[in-house]
Amino acid sequence: MKAAVLHEGGRIVVEERPEPEGSVVDVRAAGVNFADVLIRRGLYPQMPELPYVLGSEVAGDLDGRRVVAFTRGAGGFAERVAVDPDWTFDLPERAGYAAGAAFLTTYLTAHIPYAQRVSTESVLVHAGSGGVGTAAIQLGKLRGATVVATASTDEKRDVARRAGADEVRPYDEIDDLRVDLVIDPVGGDVFTRSLPLLNPLGSIAAIGFAGGLWQDPSVQWLVGRNAAVQGVYLGRLLKLQPARVRAWAEQLLALLGDGSIDPFVGAAYPLADADAALASIEARQHVGKVVLEP
Repeated sequence: MKAAVLHEGGRIVVEERPEPEGSVVDVRAAGVNFADVLIRRGLYPQMPELPYVLGSEVAGDLDGRRVVAFTRGAGGFAERVAVDPDWTFDLPERAGYAAGAAFLTTYLTAHIPYAQRVSTESVLVHAGSGGVGTAAIQLGKLRGATVVATASTDEKRDVARRAGADEVRPYDEIDDLRVDLVIDPVGGDVFTRSLPLLNPLGSIAAIGFAGGLWQDPSVQWLVGRNAAVQGVYLGRLLKLQPARVRAWAEQLLALLGDGSIDPFVGAAYPLADADAALASIEARQHVGKVVLEP
């Protein structure tokens, strides 16, 4: 079978690889995530040995079923991949394969900050045009929250509006906001500038660092503001609290099935263009979720 294989120096080459064994999905679409970019750059905390096939989530066919699944570690950038039966779910009929590949990581990640709060009336979603951002906007609106989103360009702000945001702003026009929850996949200075925007008993979810690593907030500052910082790392929850995450996945799949949520696929690349798919995310040129279609 063919797979997009990562080699030393960040080179990605489509080449023949051994057939996988076990529970094997014929891949129709594979999600491309920021973690894949970090691995390619050699910056992921748990770097794999090279050569290596990226891709941790796929949608495809398994024994006559349309499924979405997490792979056994990686390998999704391929025509076929072994998946974990415990993390394989039926893909609702109304959803296409690309939407399925855009679903698990983004919606589970976006759901975690909401799941930890009893109520949320107002939300600020940074990078509102991205995969996690569009998911967070949709989930916030389902909870009845007023959602403000940020994005860096007119095109990206339009995507956030189409996702359902009540208001969309550039990053440099947020200082007058006051919200109960900030969902932040950006990090860096955006995270630091968002802390003063929290209402008392509000929280900020640190999801990613596409804009740079976080500057540690002062505990004294958090105490004085009655504010909280929540770290979000889906991979650790998958390992340590699998029953809880599976229950969330089933709830979210039901919403996907009845049309309450709709994953936004910004771009679909063929397997041969895996390099370009990763480059678009690294350059922060993409909108929505980027997928590969072998």
